[in-house]
Amino acid sequence: MAHLCRDCLSTATHNERCIECGSPRILRHRELFDLSIAHMDCDAFYASVEKRDNPELADKPLIIGGGRRGVVSTACYIARIRGVKSAMPMFQALKLCPDAVILKPRMALYAQVSKEIRKMMDELTPSVEPLSLDEAFIDLSGTQKLHGVPPAVMLVKLANRMQCELGLTGSIGLSHNKFLAKIASDLDKPRGFSVVGKNDTESFLRDKSVRLIWGVGKAMQNSLETAGIRSFNDLLRWERRDLNAKFGQMGDRLWHLARGKDARSVNGHQAMKSISNETTFFEDTSDPDLLYGHLWRMCEKVSARAKAKGIAGRVATLKMKTNLHKLITKRVTLRDATQLSDTLYISLSTLLDQLEQGRAYRLLGAGLSDLCPEQEAEISPDLLNVQASQRGKAERASDVIREKFGPRAIIKGRSLR
Repeated sequence: MAHLCRDCLSTATHNERCIECGSPRILRHRELFDLSIAHMDCDAFYASVEKRDNPELADKPLIIGGGRRGVVSTACYIARIRGVKSAMPMFQALKLCPDAVILKPRMALYAQVSKEIRKMMDELTPSVEPLSLDEAFIDLSGTQKLHGVPPAVMLVKLANRMQCELGLTGSIGLSHNKFLAKIASDLDKPRGFSVVGKNDTESFLRDKSVRLIWGVGKAMQNSLETAGIRSFNDLLRWERRDLNAKFGQMGDRLWHLARGKDARSVNGHQAMKSISNETTFFEDTSDPDLLYGHLWRMCEKVSARAKAKGIAGRVATLKMKTNLHKLITKRVTLRDATQLSDTLYISLSTLLDQLEQGRAYRLLGAGLSDLCPEQEAEISPDLLNVQASQRGKAERASDVIREKFGPRAIIKGRSLR
């Protein structure tokens, strides 16, 4: 059995504590030093950044999100213990946690912090595949000779460095493929480090719910349950051809994942084709204020990711799903590539205006595609909209001011919806 102290990196243990420093934070697994595929997920990222920057919030329940009619973007673990969840309507979150501190998201700041974390990852390996501002896959295969220590040790060092230099914590999942690494990272939050080895894959998955499968939404869960599939054990009883016949291409994926098989590689060099963000509402809504408020927040998140990566997009996409699970996607080609939330919002709100009024929706998303370097964005003046350039300059100035003086230094009215 391999051992590793997460505080001093010693491999010597006695009973439940490290011999060198006495810490109880010991990793134990037979394959600990043989696995190299990891998933790192920052703990309550937005809320943690805010608590780091304002120590007075440390012991208080904190919710990042919109106004009273808005939704929860994320919540600290104190608020989560009381039942607050992402995408929950703010009024419901405040019923569960009436003493919570509510802050508007500072996307520009979160994007900058994300850059700093990514830089630390890039120092370990070029094979880093980000999923969002606060999570990424990391492939450390073949790096032991370069760094002189196994991947598990490098990952512990990464987590410790994040906490020491940035004041933030993350949870790590280590396994032999992306699917299992992502599941593992969520097993022991916050400050977790979980390992799923090749030899214990079958026993680990057997009794787990199929809801753990990334990409299986509520509609797919209902279809699986109708077919009598609730756990991985249920999936194992199905023949591959029967799953394919019942669920199409997803059936083949389910067959492989039920056996812990995932051939996808961690691709840090894959050209990004689009940037998007979406939210599933806690309750279906037809309220225009809520829908446009959600749209603005999604545009802010897409904009922050674009700015963090130094890219822009020429095509804006609006994604909606009705209460009957009908997916609606509308796109518009912009006159000029953009990474600005204001430009994206104006384009997509026009598309939202065209949808059926009074229809209830359960999901809303915003996206940018046909990507290009940020140097190619907003390069020609809009002669039909002379204020566009001024709004762009104002947004970038606002990003700087919010980062320096706090999230409430400048607030757009639409963010209060």
